[in-house]
Amino acid sequence: MTAPRPMRADARRNYERILVTAREAFREHGPDAPLDDIARRASVGAGTLYRHFPTRETLIEAVYRDDIETLSSAAHRLLEEHEPGEALELWMREQVAFVLHKRGLAATLKAAMDRDSETFAACKTLINDAATVLLSRAQESGAIRDDVRPRDLLLLGHGVGVAAEGSDETAERLLTVLLDGLRRPKP
Repeated sequence: MTAPRPMRADARRNYERILVTAREAFREHGPDAPLDDIARRASVGAGTLYRHFPTRETLIEAVYRDDIETLSSAAHRLLEEHEPGEALELWMREQVAFVLHKRGLAATLKAAMDRDSETFAACKTLINDAATVLLSRAQESGAIRDDVRPRDLLLLGHGVGVAAEGSDETAERLLTVLLDGLRRPKP
């Protein structure tokens, strides 16, 4: 098997512009947003869009995968820049912000995707791995309770984002309570 050729710079810019535009269009109109409209708004031809994303499903999966990759890579970046406990707290804030501001889009995209697709499985693995590495490092450092599991972080972050109902202030208050509960009690 040969590795795919790297994209030319202009092709990469088009790809990125299509993703950004598709994300906005899906947020506004759902997964049935007209692909020709996405191409026009991205300032590319329909052929360029279809060359990168031959089907609506591949575009939906690419937008969802890009969002999950961004959230997952933040976990690793934060671990490089901060102490493990602080990195976990900052990532939880990013996760809650993601749910708070992209919840409708993520739910729409997930609903439009095949749950048995490779993309869905890969995204699930990425986000679970991010939670696992953050949590294990934070627990090893003594910052976070030992009885917390990676899936707990994902469920709790999602729950706070949903419960806050679009309010950053409510999300911050709930997240502060949640983070206090995750910390290892002082002896």
